[in-house]
Amino acid sequence: MAISSTTEPQVEHRVVHGYRRAFRRCGEGPPLLLLHGIGDSSAGWAPLMPALAEHFTVIAPDLLGHGDSDKPRADYSVAAYANGMRDLLDVLEIERATVVGHSLGGGVAAQTAYQYPDRVERLVLVSSGGVAREVSPALRLLSAPYAELTLPFTALPGAKVVAQAMAEVAKRTPFDIGVDADELVRVFEGLPSGPARKSFTRTLRSVVDWRGQLVTMLDRCYLASEMPSLLVWGDRDGVIPVSHAHKAHAAMPGSRLEVFTGAGHFPHHTEPERFVDLLVEFVASTEPATYDRDRWVELLVEGRPTVEVVDEPVPVDDVVVAAAS
Repeated sequence: MAISSTTEPQVEHRVVHGYRRAFRRCGEGPPLLLLHGIGDSSAGWAPLMPALAEHFTVIAPDLLGHGDSDKPRADYSVAAYANGMRDLLDVLEIERATVVGHSLGGGVAAQTAYQYPDRVERLVLVSSGGVAREVSPALRLLSAPYAELTLPFTALPGAKVVAQAMAEVAKRTPFDIGVDADELVRVFEGLPSGPARKSFTRTLRSVVDWRGQLVTMLDRCYLASEMPSLLVWGDRDGVIPVSHAHKAHAAMPGSRLEVFTGAGHFPHHTEPERFVDLLVEFVASTEPATYDRDRWVELLVEGRPTVEVVDEPVPVDDVVVAAAS
């Protein structure tokens, strides 16, 4: 399957709560909601959307504070983003969707499934945030007090050249962050404006501080036992380590884990055809979750089961390791 960037859907807009929300939309079929990571936008999903549109109605929003969406002084917490996704689906008259989230978007996807389980048919987490504390040191530094004062330098002449030079150096090191160097430069280049930088900082500080990630889904993952769930990670993720994938997989009964060998924090970009095929197969092979309030309450009363969460890979029978081409 070839991934084409020549037919990427155009950006549309709707006003929700007085703020302009941008999104891309294409295709027909079961709804598929694609959520991007921090500092990114729906443009990160755009090259995959035409192939996905052959099977789904695909919606890829720019989260508030990102891309072409408004960037107000507002609540940029994961819970607020989940509220925004519910409201956008309502405005677009979409009752339920399979929700796919990358990085921060994974945390938003998981929070949406938690807050609105009646609206989510399946959950797909791609190199997701919100699992454990460990995260890239660069994100910890950027979340520190007054760190935002350094971001205006990204708009100075020559900043792009410096960033690209640093990326080339990183790619020549043995560290996993080098795998994602070009992608991180792309996100870096999307932060030239003052409002975008402020929104980035507010969003980052809602989920990360100098000690690492502030929020975790591990205490509520057991509630996903009634929902088809897929985890996709790169084994060389230098932003959110693949160990988080194994922790989430162990804490989510019935979940499926796919590890892309050689990929970093953007496995859906490293091997887009494989990712599209995987997503299409996952949806086709699973039934949409049906929200049962009585069962939800029963799970809450039973509480979180005791599971051994370790950093080592779970048994190979439970994990499909996708070897790089």
